Amino acid sequence: MRVPRATYRLQFNRDSTFSDAAAMIPYLAELGVSDLYASPLARARPGSTHGYDVVDPNALNPELGTPEDFDRLVRVLHAHEMGLLLDIVPNHMGIGSDNGWWLDLLENGPASPYASFFDVDWSAGGRSELSGKVLLPVLGDHYRTVLEGGELELAFDADRGSLSAGYYEHRFPLDPKTYPLVLGGAASGDAPELDALVQVLREVPERDEVGRRDTTALKERLARLCARSSDVARAVEEGVQRTNDDSDALHTLLEAQAYRLAYWRVAGDEINYRRFFAVNDLAGIRVEDGRVFEASHRLTLDLVGQRSVTGLRIDHPDGLYDPTGYLKRLQKAAGAALTGETEATTSLREPLYVLVEKIPARHERLREDWPVSGTTGYEFINLAGGLFVDPAGEAEIDAAYHRFIGGEMDYEGVLYERKMLVMRTALASELDALSRLLLRISDYGRSYDFTASVLRETLSEVVARFSVYRTYVTPGSVSETDRRYVEEAVSRAREATSATDKGAYDFVSDALLLELDGPEEYRNMVLRFAMKFQQYTGPVMAKGTEDAAFYVYNRLVSLNEVGGEPDLFGVSVPEFHHSNAGRAKHHPHTMLSSSTHDTKRSEDVRARVSALSEIPGEWHDRLVRWASLNDPHRSDVGGEPTPSRNDQYLLYQTLLGAWPPGEKGLEEFRVRIRAYMEKAIREAQVHTSWTDPDDGYEAAVARFVDALLTPDAPFLREFLPFQRRVARLGALNSLSQTLIKLTAPGVPDIYQGNELWDFSLVDPDNRRPVDFGLRKNLLADLGRLDPSGARSLLEDGAWQEGRLKLYLTWKALALRRASPDLFARGEYVPLETSGEHADRLVAFARHHEGEAAIMAAPRLFARLVEADGPLLLPAPDAWSDTAVRLPAELAESTYRNALTGEKVATGEASLPVRELLRSFPVALLRSDG
Repeated sequence: MRVPRATYRLQFNRDSTFSDAAAMIPYLAELGVSDLYASPLARARPGSTHGYDVVDPNALNPELGTPEDFDRLVRVLHAHEMGLLLDIVPNHMGIGSDNGWWLDLLENGPASPYASFFDVDWSAGGRSELSGKVLLPVLGDHYRTVLEGGELELAFDADRGSLSAGYYEHRFPLDPKTYPLVLGGAASGDAPELDALVQVLREVPERDEVGRRDTTALKERLARLCARSSDVARAVEEGVQRTNDDSDALHTLLEAQAYRLAYWRVAGDEINYRRFFAVNDLAGIRVEDGRVFEASHRLTLDLVGQRSVTGLRIDHPDGLYDPTGYLKRLQKAAGAALTGETEATTSLREPLYVLVEKIPARHERLREDWPVSGTTGYEFINLAGGLFVDPAGEAEIDAAYHRFIGGEMDYEGVLYERKMLVMRTALASELDALSRLLLRISDYGRSYDFTASVLRETLSEVVARFSVYRTYVTPGSVSETDRRYVEEAVSRAREATSATDKGAYDFVSDALLLELDGPEEYRNMVLRFAMKFQQYTGPVMAKGTEDAAFYVYNRLVSLNEVGGEPDLFGVSVPEFHHSNAGRAKHHPHTMLSSSTHDTKRSEDVRARVSALSEIPGEWHDRLVRWASLNDPHRSDVGGEPTPSRNDQYLLYQTLLGAWPPGEKGLEEFRVRIRAYMEKAIREAQVHTSWTDPDDGYEAAVARFVDALLTPDAPFLREFLPFQRRVARLGALNSLSQTLIKLTAPGVPDIYQGNELWDFSLVDPDNRRPVDFGLRKNLLADLGRLDPSGARSLLEDGAWQEGRLKLYLTWKALALRRASPDLFARGEYVPLETSGEHADRLVAFARHHEGEAAIMAAPRLFARLVEADGPLLLPAPDAWSDTAVRLPAELAESTYRNALTGEKVATGEASLPVRELLRSFPVALLRSDG
């Protein structure tokens, strides 16, 4: 298996193409990157900025370039001995007028060869008017209003011989069997060929006759008739116009289709296809079906077989029906592609490098039966970031937060309430479907005492109490871990309910653990319920936490990160070492991330915000002063001063974290913050939301931001000195975090642009264009810098440019390149620290076959660094008697600091930190000779 040494994530789109990437490869190779880590490259919806809305998984996205452009990129990668780690999307597809599979499904309904590709409930919960139909909640108003307002319009494509209904950019193909409703009255003696075709169209098999439909030839025949005969063409156009002029006729036609058009607001309650979270135009696909797997992975496996792609990143595996089965099938298929064997005969002796976007809970471990190298590193983001949160400041931060917002806020309570809100709104239809299935199981099993409402309430309470994204129960297999998670959730839900009859909780538990026995049909229903339930808890967790609770509970927002748990205030050094040792043993090639396309804040923003935990008293004093200054800028909305204190608290942390380096570009910054705050308050769903925006509240927040970020605003005079203090601490935090990521067990990843300071917020802010020309020039300049001159990068006014972070990244990756086995296979050795500031230092070593490297990364800098000194560096005396203790096998070596060129003589059991860090904020020692 080819394992990357270090990866670099690029977001491809029409402004970041294959050719652009090829031009960057020499720079990335010089930086020390071994693998390009690409966002999805398959054909996505036009204009996609992220690529996760794939509409054709078997074609490269033409907006990124031609196949020849892609081949050239691969050749450039190979010329620099680099690989390509590709992000793929097996869980869902973008649907609409650009997706041929989806259009065929709309045209032919259950008879479409692609009907089973998408996860559609064709029974529609027993509602006869939706039986055999898929609900399309795309209309901007009620169906009747849209219909009678003439916004729905029938159109004929003469080149294809096809009829479709149009609604702005949407196109909905008509079932050819219903064409006679349009063409029948249009046919006349002047167009006998059309009369004959109409009769044939009436005899097209019904949509429930799977596999018997093939109307392509009939549509081609209609196109030929129109091209050959002006009478036919005119008759068709007359039929189309007549239908458009008669809303009753158009309604009758639309009612005869395999879909029902509906107001977008009904999606949460009525939608009958599985979505990615609550995104209506991202539909789940049934990759557990072998035909779907083969059809949706053809391009991916071809690229693997050609060795154009050397590894895969699997997006959202928790959305799959059977993630374990999928990953095993993927490895088999990849092995066959690489060897030319069949899936049945290939082995997993040399599996493909595969990572999964799995977001584990606090005490959750990656499943051992998944044939993967690890995750995409969200757990590392929160582990490493937690080192820079001072647990000693928790009580004061709590007090500052609660005093400012004027009340107590408990994260567990917020999370429960937000998850329940998600299930009442955006994901209500999925909960209804589960409840109906459970009711059928109840009736079948003669448990007649449960009503649909009781089962729905019970399910929602259990889902809201789940501590993990999902379990992984499969036919005949319920692990002890899964059993524990289910029983824990059920127990917590049962204890919290006031209902006197709690038997429904036992029934749900038995169903989820496959402990309801009976005939095969009954057992299959139970299995389907358990498996579909598992696909539901993940979206509820994600929407409830990442897209809601994280914007409500704002105590210290650097903790509000994907995979994070905001009530966990800091990570101790022993905890950090324990986690690293476990990773080195079980998943030594997992990804180590610090920023991603999904993070709520970049690593540098979080590093600044975390510094507040060290200076909670100063933070509180500033809050009080800022609130007093800015209260006149609040507006009255519905009798309440706006923005709320909680939203202000979020804003102030955001300004501290994202303030631009050099304090330039205030107008651009104001635009970014306004956009961010609009997204944040809509995600919180407290005062406004995406589905029910409160224009008055949102406008008041925008005015407040504008008032604060005006060049001569009194607030800025108060804000900037404190911001500079926080920025210094944040920069030091970020350097230590960077060193840790680049040297800990695992494969470090750099998100595009983050080799310099990057103060981006949640998407789309973190997908802004990156100035790679600047980075290339800066790296060239650093190449001419003697290590002994690295201290110049620390000077006030110089470190703000970000070259300091780029230098550290370059030097650390150079060491990984020079000693690949040391970091890929080397033993992880936690190093003890002693002295006055022992707890302010993280130190560890990597050791392999006589070669060693030692890393020392300080943390919790507030007591060590001057508020406004000439260098971004604690004074040597600040470290007092603090030392790093070395085991005998490491103390016998001599070392050279890869960052400064200084020789470090050991020979003793400890290294004084005042010597180790006298010239640079962090230390990276390599055994000399």
